Amino acid sequence: MLSRLTPYQSQYVAWQLSRRMGADSADLLASTLVDAQVDLNPHQVEAALFAFRSPLSKGVILADEVGLGKTIEAGLVIAQRWAERKRRILIITPANLRKQWHQELQDKFSLQALILESSSHRQLRKDGHKYPFEQGNRVLICSYQFAKSKADELKRVPWDLVVMDEAHRLRNVYKPSNVIGKALKEALAHAPKVLLTATPLQNSLLELYGLVSLVDERVFGDLSSFRDQFGGIGHPPTLEKLRSRLQSVCMRTLRRQVQPYISYTKRIPMVEQFTPSQDEQALRDLVAEYLRRPQLNALPSGQRQLISLVLWKLLASSSYAIGGALGTMAQRLQDSLAQQPTEELTDALDEDFETLDQIEEEIESQPDDNEEGSATQRASVADELAELRSFQQLATNILDNAKGEALLKALGKAFAELAKLGANQKALVFTESRRTQDYLLKLLEQSPYAGQTVLFNGTNTGEEAQRVYAAWLQRHAGTDRITGSRTADTRAALVEHFRDSAKIMIATEAGAEGVNLQFCSLVINYDLPWNPQRIEQRIGRCHRYGQKHDVVVVNFIDHTNPADQRVYELLAQKFQLFEGVFGASDEVLGSIGSGVDFERRIAEIYQTCRSTEDIENSFQQLQLDLSAEINAAMLKTRQLLLENFDEAVQDKLKLRQTESTSARSRYERLLMDLTEAELEGHAEFDDTGFTLEQTPPGLNAEDAPPGRYELPRRSGEAHLYRTGHPLAQALIDQARQRSLPTARLRFSYDGYRLKVSTLQALRGASGWLALSVLTVEALGTAEDHLLLAATNQAGQALHEEDAEKLLRLPAELLSDAPAAPRAPAGLQQALQAQQEQRVREVNQRNLGYFEAEVQKLDAWADDLKGGLENDVKELDREIKDVRRTASVAATLEEKLHWQKRQRELEDRRNQLRRRIFDRQDEIDAQRSELIEELDGLMSKKSGTRTVFTIQWELT
Repeated sequence: MLSRLTPYQSQYVAWQLSRRMGADSADLLASTLVDAQVDLNPHQVEAALFAFRSPLSKGVILADEVGLGKTIEAGLVIAQRWAERKRRILIITPANLRKQWHQELQDKFSLQALILESSSHRQLRKDGHKYPFEQGNRVLICSYQFAKSKADELKRVPWDLVVMDEAHRLRNVYKPSNVIGKALKEALAHAPKVLLTATPLQNSLLELYGLVSLVDERVFGDLSSFRDQFGGIGHPPTLEKLRSRLQSVCMRTLRRQVQPYISYTKRIPMVEQFTPSQDEQALRDLVAEYLRRPQLNALPSGQRQLISLVLWKLLASSSYAIGGALGTMAQRLQDSLAQQPTEELTDALDEDFETLDQIEEEIESQPDDNEEGSATQRASVADELAELRSFQQLATNILDNAKGEALLKALGKAFAELAKLGANQKALVFTESRRTQDYLLKLLEQSPYAGQTVLFNGTNTGEEAQRVYAAWLQRHAGTDRITGSRTADTRAALVEHFRDSAKIMIATEAGAEGVNLQFCSLVINYDLPWNPQRIEQRIGRCHRYGQKHDVVVVNFIDHTNPADQRVYELLAQKFQLFEGVFGASDEVLGSIGSGVDFERRIAEIYQTCRSTEDIENSFQQLQLDLSAEINAAMLKTRQLLLENFDEAVQDKLKLRQTESTSARSRYERLLMDLTEAELEGHAEFDDTGFTLEQTPPGLNAEDAPPGRYELPRRSGEAHLYRTGHPLAQALIDQARQRSLPTARLRFSYDGYRLKVSTLQALRGASGWLALSVLTVEALGTAEDHLLLAATNQAGQALHEEDAEKLLRLPAELLSDAPAAPRAPAGLQQALQAQQEQRVREVNQRNLGYFEAEVQKLDAWADDLKGGLENDVKELDREIKDVRRTASVAATLEEKLHWQKRQRELEDRRNQLRRRIFDRQDEIDAQRSELIEELDGLMSKKSGTRTVFTIQWELT
């Protein structure tokens, strides 16, 4: 039976897989969906398509609720742009999410990214890259602070796409105080953007104005006109007008709307209380009193706030963590007395507390004002040094920590709970300190869990990690599991070792970023961060889409420490982090911004409150302040403005699920059919993939190494085959570029796996078939339209769908030349008719884009003019008030005063009226200029090329 494609069919399939598509094409994301290594949900595909809806759009805000995968939605947009060779792509994200983005792009979209920070930026400069942001070979990732510091560099790059994660940080961009927002708005004004935020509206409609202005300054007029128009949001017509304006730029999906498609498990909280030993309590009290002193020599005054926050956390972690920090501080004082160079304290602490640099980015240091050199100062340093050494000695003498013993108890209880749930006996233990991590490893190695523990931290350079890495390299030799990045591959090796061999992973905060551990359903916060977003990140490693079991979350409480208890209560009850289906709500997470300010507030309570009553009062105030941030009226407004009816959304998502699943499976089938045809004689194919026996001639062995290939990957050792794989790209190019003479093909109706009823009547018939490609360039993009036409022997055109169905059938090449001298005129006429129809469709679609953009510009111009006219009306109202006051003035002096005031206001009004005419002319000129720009983009070029012509017969 005939099975493999002929070169003609192979070329047609290659064009289907690689053609450039318009924004309205149903198959726009099809090849990207094939490449994505994630179970895509329909709302994610819908959101990505929303971002592509108009080529004239300057960007969108994707505002799905927490937990719905906005990263995946943005990843689809990024992957599609990458596939279109639009590769100047920048992701700006909070510092603590950089690694997560890096890993998600690699794991789910096979895209390599580069995290740009001070060190990597400097290194690129040293390596000869004058402008490190100007790279087209990798997606770039940086923090908001770093982006702001390099705003001038960002401005010079013609970005194809900028993604801003947690974009609610910039919602106050309209305020002069939002320095980062204003700098980035100016630097990236020219770039198409995707903003990601679950909380686009928190306290004021002006926040929504701010976010929209980041995307496109011409959706609304200026701030004054926005206030005038939409201040009375309770008025239904005003609400509907604002909602209408937002619909083209903002999309929001709710968790309840997607629950028919996504099954979420629950979180089950467990609390383990412990009582520190007398020595531990003494150490805690001594160090706490030390940290509360107004002046400390060991802490640089400009970084006191930052370092104190870290020390309070280390004090709560373990005696090993705080003991090491105390030793570092003492050594610095000793070096300063000996007048020797001292290491930056932040650098020294960063080796143990890995997230210090991320907190440091958000807590600005102040200039140091410590006096140096005086005899009194040296005596003070010597006294403080002696104290620190005594604290350090006390910490060193404490070998057993009560919380460590509590961990052993908690593991037993939690593993018993996992057994009830039928879940894997795996535990993910988080600590904020590398020294505590080492202590816990020793503790577990002396327990029934000996030999079952693996460490995961920011460097992963320990002996055990390197052994795991070496074994992983050997196991996966010759597969594309090995990326070549030692850091990324070591992380992958440790995760695999945890999944397959180890029972417990002890992770620092590095384990909360960019790793997926759905096979584990026990998260233990040995150290509890004060930042709710960090806790959500930690639990999210296990409690995520794909988790089959409820997730147990264990926390520890020192019941001798009232502040620790209140921190836990706040995080558990107000933030609802540890139980339920979804964890922390949008409202609460959005209200705390980056979370660092929230941590700083808690550190201040530890720093300043000594009595239980002080602690209680301070936490009550913190909770009140938090509640004030969550504005119920704004939540209702957000629902009315940004949310759509559940039934309508669910119907749309149901349709999108069917469409995207169909497109994905069709493209997978086309890719495998093409591959089998192009690799004939070089590979063995089966139902799940193929085995490449040797690299075919003309292909690079690096791009096409021999071995097992699967789509999707089912076995760990196979190469992940996809449209973006170098082998697939090479085969697509090979098939597309082949020059094919006119030939005769015989198609077999009975050889096809399905019945094609419309072709039955053509059995025994023959005719002609041709494929051409129409390329249209407009609106700054190019798109390819496949024109496929067929006629019968008499020259009568077949239906376009029948021509496409014909090429699906098995066929054999009968000869190199056709039986008839040339194709009938009807074939060319059919192609011409299709071309004219496609051009009309493109014109009609582009006209729709144009009209939508002109409507937006008209509304923007009207907003600005309306704002000016409102200013005149306000002055008219003031003049009437003054005139009324003057008429009833009791004395001549008062009357003269108000008459003078009236003249001043009338002069201002007259000036403003004259200014209005000038300003309206300016606005109209700007509008005309923008429409001229649009008109220039609308002008299109088109060209057609013939791909092949064949004579067909059907048996």
